[in-house]
Amino acid sequence: MSATYKTPDNPDQPGIYQIRIKGCLDNRWAARFDGMTITPEGTGDTLLTGPVVDQAALHGLLRKVRDLGMPLISVTRFSPGPAVVSEVKH
Repeated sequence: MSATYKTPDNPDQPGIYQIRIKGCLDNRWAARFDGMTITPEGTGDTLLTGPVVDQAALHGLLRKVRDLGMPLISVTRFSPGPAVVSEVKH
């Protein structure tokens, strides 16, 4: 497992996150994931994309992924400020 982490100026600022998971979810799961956009990819992965108000909310979303038993591939923060990237390699 390797991880890359670039520290943001303020990690508790709201940001747009993209969570990539292994496996397919459809839009019926949007309410469970706080209205995030769910995008199935041809690779068998699913992207969850949307605003996350703070780190507590992000950890809540990641717990939901864990509870589904779906492998987490990556988490990327797009805005505001510098990106936060964490990738799990198998």
